[in-house]
Amino acid sequence: MMNDEILLRYGCNPHQVPARVFARNAHLPFKVLNGSVGYINLLDALNSWQLVRELQNATGQVAAASFKHVSPTGAALGLPLSDTLRKVYRLEDLELSAIANAYGRARGTDRVCSFGDWAAVSDTADVSLAKLLQREVSDGIIAPAYEPEALAILSKKKQGAYVILQIDADYAPPALEVRDVFGVTLEQKRNDAEMDAGILKTTLTQRRGWPASAQRDAIVALTTLKYTQSNSVCVAIDGQTIGIGAGQQSRIHCTEIACSKADNWYLRQSPRALELNFKPEVPRPDRDNAVDNYLRSAVTVRLQIQTDISRFATQLTGRSEAGLLSLCSLVARAATIR
Repeated sequence: MMNDEILLRYGCNPHQVPARVFARNAHLPFKVLNGSVGYINLLDALNSWQLVRELQNATGQVAAASFKHVSPTGAALGLPLSDTLRKVYRLEDLELSAIANAYGRARGTDRVCSFGDWAAVSDTADVSLAKLLQREVSDGIIAPAYEPEALAILSKKKQGAYVILQIDADYAPPALEVRDVFGVTLEQKRNDAEMDAGILKTTLTQRRGWPASAQRDAIVALTTLKYTQSNSVCVAIDGQTIGIGAGQQSRIHCTEIACSKADNWYLRQSPRALELNFKPEVPRPDRDNAVDNYLRSAVTVRLQIQTDISRFATQLTGRSEAGLLSLCSLVARAATIR
């Protein structure tokens, strides 16, 4: 039996009380199995559930998402992980089910931004997923069902305060959605556009062939963007997002953010990043932050060196010995920053 109404701790901010959630003329389509749910929790939960459900419907594979502040930090399908990515995502010591692979990939898009995330999965949350989430900093999860042991593991998370929602997988929302802003009610047809292969029929580039893998990744990206605060740009590969630029006033900035995150995703797989050694007592979030800062610093230095090389090369007309040595030194430094 679903609830008619649930009281919330507060609204978007602590001073916004009272706060509640209810469904007009119906029961709520979810149950709270553990914890005390908040306003932002529900925005993340309901949007992330739609994302993973649509991804599974469009691809036929289980899907997962990691959400923060009403935008996904990552989304993915439950494809197997390479040994390198298992290490990058800090999952090398776990036996992973398909649904755990999906969430590991989704969180692996941007582990720094996924700190304190909301998790969503399209299928039953199993023990493999619960053990993965058990050691990550996360605020809650939404799933259509839970294995009993998985529910027991997750219920102990955050000293028993971890929020666990069970969604009715058969629930279909009304065709019209309503929102109140400043005492004014806005109404519109719900965004029920399907991000499947049909949306890829119109191709604007000269190359018209879409490999199956590219179609799959385009569907992952487009579905993710459907539930990302606009303006937004998404980069995806191998059934997962690798960079999301969300909620910027400028599309240029969205692109810069998404592509810089994608660059970071690739750099995290470099031997130098993987060889970074941490003391056992260093927490997982601190390791993620350290790697992220290391890579950002390396990229900044490399870009500066490349700029200096270009400047020296254009200014070097006399081919003096000192000038050649300076240029060679810069090239050598750039070669060491990989």
